[in-house]
Amino acid sequence: MLPRIGISVGDLAGIGPEIIYKTFLDARLLKFCTPVVYGTATVLFDDFPVAQGAEPLTFRQVREAADIAPGKHNAVTCWEDDFTLTPGQPSTASGTAARQSLLAASRDLKAGLLDALVTAPISKENTQADDFRYPGHTEFLTNFFGASESLMLLASEELRVATATGHIPLKDVSSRVTKELLLNKLRILLKSLKKDFGIEKPRVAVLGMNPHAGENGLLGTEEQDVVIPVVQQLLQEGHLVFGPYPADGYFGTRQYRQFDATLSLYHDQGLIPFKSIAFERGVNFTAGLSVIRTSPDHGTAYGIAGQYKADETSFREALYLACELVRQRAAEAAIKPLIPGVAPRGGRHE
Repeated sequence: MLPRIGISVGDLAGIGPEIIYKTFLDARLLKFCTPVVYGTATVLFDDFPVAQGAEPLTFRQVREAADIAPGKHNAVTCWEDDFTLTPGQPSTASGTAARQSLLAASRDLKAGLLDALVTAPISKENTQADDFRYPGHTEFLTNFFGASESLMLLASEELRVATATGHIPLKDVSSRVTKELLLNKLRILLKSLKKDFGIEKPRVAVLGMNPHAGENGLLGTEEQDVVIPVVQQLLQEGHLVFGPYPADGYFGTRQYRQFDATLSLYHDQGLIPFKSIAFERGVNFTAGLSVIRTSPDHGTAYGIAGQYKADETSFREALYLACELVRQRAAEAAIKPLIPGVAPRGGRHE
């Protein structure tokens, strides 16, 4: 069966609908997945241009995901109210629609009606509500799917960069980066590299927090107090984890090419170099969840919304990665019963 990929539409005043529309103009994608957009297709896509001589992009509008058609463009109705949108101008209506789309897709993913979720960009500020107090998709999905921890992992063909801390103020980073947190994040990363990316013995680099990775304590002690003990513990357990590395030299000399993934200690330390290297093709993957969620590595881009200038490459790559991860997890699940000592789910070895 083709993977059923749910798609939340993000803030409708941003470029979310446009990059979804441009992606699915390529009908060949229906050979890779069954897309399920959460929103009303006429509201989302009717204002976009149709090339001369081309067929307009059409979706099967259904009330629930149980009624989707395999190998077709599907849209699930998740809001009833009519509203007016102005591209580039977020509003209460666009924030509400973004929440409703995300919540409906997440519920169906949890119910097993979808195989993965791709999220279009939201405005963290505009999405807030009394029943939605999360700084971003990652935090919401971590809570919604009952994970104790998760990990923001940016991936491209060239590199993978994860962040130990996410959407928090820079002044809070040092107090948040404890041995326990770093161990948890590295274990999630190592497990995901094996389970989701098929890397049997992954090599992981850990960045330092301070300039020059602390210069042996001269410029800060977080490396000596936290990072080095964690790296040593994981090495003793047999994992290929190394560091801490000074972030500027590490990325400047392309040392990341020697590793399967890099763990940065805070958001901008990892995302600035990642987006400088792989912005157009980068994908955000939430590691550590029982489900698969990917997204493009950019935001709502209000400044170009409504101008049909948005580049859909990152969204398309997020869709491809979601499909690959569905197949990778399915393949791993199929292999497990063949491994000595591992029983099929619900069964036992005699």
